[in-house]
Amino acid sequence: MRLFALVPVAAALLGLSGCGYHTLGAATHLPPDLKTLSVPLFATRTEAYHTEAVMTDAVIREFATRTRFRVTPIESPDADAVLHGTILKESIAPLTYNSSTQQSSSFLITIQASVTLNGRDGKVLYQNNNYVFREQYQSTTDLSTFIQENPAAVDRLSRAFARQLVADVLEGL
Repeated sequence: MRLFALVPVAAALLGLSGCGYHTLGAATHLPPDLKTLSVPLFATRTEAYHTEAVMTDAVIREFATRTRFRVTPIESPDADAVLHGTILKESIAPLTYNSSTQQSSSFLITIQASVTLNGRDGKVLYQNNNYVFREQYQSTTDLSTFIQENPAAVDRLSRAFARQLVADVLEGL
């Protein structure tokens, strides 16, 4: 009887020992000597203005706050790893249409990006060629108080992209 009471406890302890818990920035697939990370300006294949800078800045901030890596925006031969990103597509599509003003009142911005993290030796440590992120924003219809809303949407989208990218790199997904 006592043996049966210990079985659930032993199973719980066994389960906890293999839960995969690790400290932030200590992903097992990344080299243990990775201390510096270079994140140069993302390349772009779009005509959109400034999106690559916003996305690069968001990724740099996210790595700097969530890891112990020294992150630099310049590609350096001294860096232990280099993260290259490319914005493949950026599109804005109307979502809703206001029939009284005959204008679209909300839009959806979609960005597709490709990211590769290479070690100093050129080995690919992480790669995802198909990140797709979307963000909705409202359009101002009153021209006297017009505010361009899509830069704020790109900023929100970039932060979400950076959070997901860093999580994926650290977890090895």
